Amino acid sequence: MDQLNPSAGASVAPDSAAGRAGLRHALKRWLTGDGYGSIVVLALLILVVFPLALDVFRLNLMGKYLTYAFVAVGLVMAWGYGGVLSLGQGVFFGLGGYCMAMFLKLEASDPISTKIQSTPGIPDFMDWNQLTALPFWWKPFHSLPFALAAVLAVPCALAFVVGFAMFKRRVGGVYFAIITQAVALILSVLIIGQQGYTGGVNGITDLRTLLGWDIRGDGAKLILYFVNAVLLLVAIVCCRQIQRSKLGTLLLAMRDKEDRVRFSGYDVAMFKVFAFCIAAVLAAIGGAMFTLQVGFMSPSFVGIVPSIEMVIYAAVGGRMSLVGAVYGAVLVNLGKTWFSESFPNLWLFLMAALFIGVVMAFPNGLAGLYDSHVKPWLARLGARSAS
Repeated sequence: MDQLNPSAGASVAPDSAAGRAGLRHALKRWLTGDGYGSIVVLALLILVVFPLALDVFRLNLMGKYLTYAFVAVGLVMAWGYGGVLSLGQGVFFGLGGYCMAMFLKLEASDPISTKIQSTPGIPDFMDWNQLTALPFWWKPFHSLPFALAAVLAVPCALAFVVGFAMFKRRVGGVYFAIITQAVALILSVLIIGQQGYTGGVNGITDLRTLLGWDIRGDGAKLILYFVNAVLLLVAIVCCRQIQRSKLGTLLLAMRDKEDRVRFSGYDVAMFKVFAFCIAAVLAAIGGAMFTLQVGFMSPSFVGIVPSIEMVIYAAVGGRMSLVGAVYGAVLVNLGKTWFSESFPNLWLFLMAALFIGVVMAFPNGLAGLYDSHVKPWLARLGARSAS
């Protein structure tokens, strides 16, 4: 027995070392591969680190940034994978936000709360503009299920109509981008011009409760932050599944060799419409969550300038990376907030310099920087550990 113990110890040690090496190798592959490691890291960051490190005000600000990340993730699917560059994503962000704001505004405009108005029971901006009855197309938004369905259906329907009309006629590239800008301009002008029905330039404000639940308190803001973060992670996982499917492969092939895909018998136009609709729905979800967390929605998020900013989120993060798009949206908005607080007279110039510098230094965005520097470093670290 005494002779067996040393040999038993000698056999355990190599096995333990091999197990540790295998674990390190698996961890390295998990972090550097194309699996879900990056999503788990992002989940830990937004679900654990941010709530522990930030106060309620800053956490609510971070939640606002994460609503923009929905738009960036959608652009990765449409632009990065589908080759469809839209410069009008603010349209869908705004539509989703307005659908949610309409329900919240009607809940805040009950006859008791608005008894001092000339016409109680309608939103205040309608009363100011001398409307005497609620428009018929506002009435269904008394129902939360209808409002939630509208958040998804209205932007998707608009994206389908625009995409089908353009892609079936093989209008793409820069021409499609200009058309989406025109749609953003038209919608913003329409919202501002129809002040009695939309709130005009001020938008829909003074949103207080969701089914009687006060959304303005610190506790509500914390809950809404987590709801927003979980929805974002679910959206990323769903998009990752699409990318890994045959549909994702066809989207990539369509982006790089559109004619070959068409000659293979596939309807390229409908693939582009699908990618555009996915981006529209994700942007609308972000807009709805923005309205819930911030408490208003205005046409300032619908026009051309915010739509271009949303493309910058995806460009900075990396237009081929779902997780990178989230980091891009967060970092760009963090820079925007810090510059505006620290340099109120120069922050627009500093933001422009930041955008130009990042695009010139890292043409593939933060995700490209990760692929070119972090992954090789992890590979070398794993090789040294194995040796």
